[in-house]
Amino acid sequence: MKIIADDKIPFLKGVLEPYAEVVYLPGKAITRKALADADALLTRTRTKCTEALLKGTKVRFIGTATIGFDHIDTQFCEKSGIVWTNVPGCNSTSVQQYVAAALLKMASEFRFSLKGKTIGIVGVGNVGSKIQKLANLLGMNVLLNDPPRARAEGEKNFVSLGTVLYESDIVTLHVPLNVVGEDCTWHLINEKSFKKMKKGAWFFNTSRGEVTETGALKKILSAGKLAGAVLDVWENEPDIDLDLMGKTFLATPHIAGYSTDGKANGTSMVVNALCKHFSLPLENWYPDNVPAPGHPVFPVDGIGKTNEDIIRMAVNHTYNIEEDNIRLRFSPSDFEKQRGEYRVRREFNAFTIRLNGGTKKVRKMLEGLGFRVV
Repeated sequence: MKIIADDKIPFLKGVLEPYAEVVYLPGKAITRKALADADALLTRTRTKCTEALLKGTKVRFIGTATIGFDHIDTQFCEKSGIVWTNVPGCNSTSVQQYVAAALLKMASEFRFSLKGKTIGIVGVGNVGSKIQKLANLLGMNVLLNDPPRARAEGEKNFVSLGTVLYESDIVTLHVPLNVVGEDCTWHLINEKSFKKMKKGAWFFNTSRGEVTETGALKKILSAGKLAGAVLDVWENEPDIDLDLMGKTFLATPHIAGYSTDGKANGTSMVVNALCKHFSLPLENWYPDNVPAPGHPVFPVDGIGKTNEDIIRMAVNHTYNIEEDNIRLRFSPSDFEKQRGEYRVRREFNAFTIRLNGGTKKVRKMLEGLGFRVV
């Protein structure tokens, strides 16, 4: 059995070698010729799994170590008998950590409290649900927009996209990229959408760059109608629009979901799916070499601080979003390198807080995010 694997999938090397020949290649080097005699392909978003790549090869299984699967021609795969799988939810807590860091930094720099602000969450799947939980913990008002869920569950807990845009102080996107169909999300947020938003509102996108119309976002930011934007994803990655980057509050190179935990989860899910498909004798595998965080136990002085201040200190200890923002601004041409060589970032549940002072409520808030509090 032969497997071609993207050489940037973390924790993978050495895992499948007892059962198969494994060839590791950079995403761009995964060609039809390379796949000719391969039984399986393990990939990430940069390899476009299309008919042009796959036709005439032996590939019968594709596993992408990513939530998104818009880089896979699923119709061709299904027609050709190629089983494919993605890893939904693997990095949802990582994106929650990213959005928490961005929200808390924004509130601090612009001197307002998140409590009582209205956040509109567009897309309430694995990631959006984690953002909903975060917003609830922070005392925010939450509006949810998710047409597929509204159809399946009833519209009681959901509102229209228009309502989200009209009423939210912060709009955050957590949808897949669908280029056709009833739930098409390509340029879901466009010039008409931005015109509906409140003056002084904030715009976050950590889903896919193509969900937002770049020109329209630049126009609305230039006009000063929005207070600012936080962007982790861009149209035409890695060749991002530098003019748009210059207009944002925070700009990062598609790393919101790049926690070390999220990567380990994704690789684990892909490996286990492949092993199940090919009946390989490896079950419930998970990496045993996930690096520990620096300073996993840390003090937080909560005396005289608001609950939000305490949450901010805790979140910032686990993830300093400004480092990623500065790195991209100084070297946008290294977009892919910054992703491929991303540092260790552990999620909240890898940390213990020694809290001095603070209310019972803030302890529950911290524990709700996943911290251990002593």
